[in-house]
This record gives sequence, structure tokens and C-alpha cells, in this order.
Amino acid sequence: MDGIIPGGISITDFSKVIDSDKSAAKKILEELSRNGVGRFDGEIIEFDESDKLKAVILALEKGVLIDEAAQHLNWRDFEGLTAQILELKDFATIRNMMLTDPRMEIDVVGIKLGVALLIDCKHWKRHSQSALESAVLKQVERTKQYVAKTKGAIAAPAIVTLYQDKLSFINNVPIVPIFQFASFVDEFYGNLEDIETIRTE
Repeated sequence: MDGIIPGGISITDFSKVIDSDKSAAKKILEELSRNGVGRFDGEIIEFDESDKLKAVILALEKGVLIDEAAQHLNWRDFEGLTAQILELKDFATIRNMMLTDPRMEIDVVGIKLGVALLIDCKHWKRHSQSALESAVLKQVERTKQYVAKTKGAIAAPAIVTLYQDKLSFINNVPIVPIFQFASFVDEFYGNLEDIETIRTE
């Protein structure tokens, strides 16, 4: 996945990036192209911005563990993967939503059945409990601002992390490891009474 760089890359250069021989590199490029990742003409493959994310989703479909695949993503890709999981679960999504007065940004908003899930994506390798508690407080504040500016809104704050071994809660706000995010979303509506929700008064 580290060889999936926007622009054109030859078989030779791709093989160097992935530390493989040319015939193995060509097979990988053909497989990627067959699955809609990049456009390959037999010598050069053209990747665009969305291809790394498509490759991660392809790897997940082929059984690669989500936290292994996600290690190859930067924070922007990680937000994209989070949004993509929501879209696969039929959520309407908004990325990088800006709120004003005060200025705040919500990484990913997923809306379904009248409830918004407001997500802060944390691409941290290590995090202390106090850093997570601080992130939760900030996300609750963003959720209050979102609800105040959105008539009739019901919203739940959540944190999605890259490196964490299990789902946990701080003040009823879920801290969800990315590898458990799809199952969390599946169970989200059934567990709403246990999750912090904020609604318009």
C-alpha cells in the first residue's frame, strides 16, 4: 500500500517501493487495477487520491486485519476510511464539517434515521488516558455546537482510534478502535440508551 502514490509509477519503481521483484510487482498492479485501484497499461499505473483508501478496503475484503491495513494510512486517509465504513452502512456522511462562532471542525458526521454520529478520528500511535479524556470533552463540546446550530438534531459524539485494543467509554462517549468500528455502527441504534446523546432543547 505504501507504493500507492498519486501520479504515475512504473513496475520497476513500484517493485522497489514494495521491496519485491518485477514479476510479483506486475501481478500486484494487475490485481489492483482489476479491482478498480489505479489504471494500469501494462507498464505504468496511474493512481489518484482515493486509490490508497480503495486498496485498504480491498485488503480488508481479502481478510487483512483492519489495524494492519490502517497503519498504511495517514490521518486524512484514516478519516476517509471511517467515512467509507459509515457509507457502506447506509449513513449519509459529511467530512471535515466546519462550525462557526466558535470555529470548530468535526472530522466525520454520519447521519441515519434522524441521529447524527459525530466522530473525531485519532490517528495516534500512543495516547494517555488524560489525552483521551481531553479529546472526549472537546468532542462533546463540538456536538453541543452542532446540535445548537441544527434544528431538531439528535447527535452522539464518538472517538475512533487507530491503535487501541478494545471499545471503551469515557462519560458514555464511545472510544472505538477502527477494527471494531463496523460492528459498533451495526449495533449503534440498539445501544443508543447507553451512549451520550445531545439533542436540541
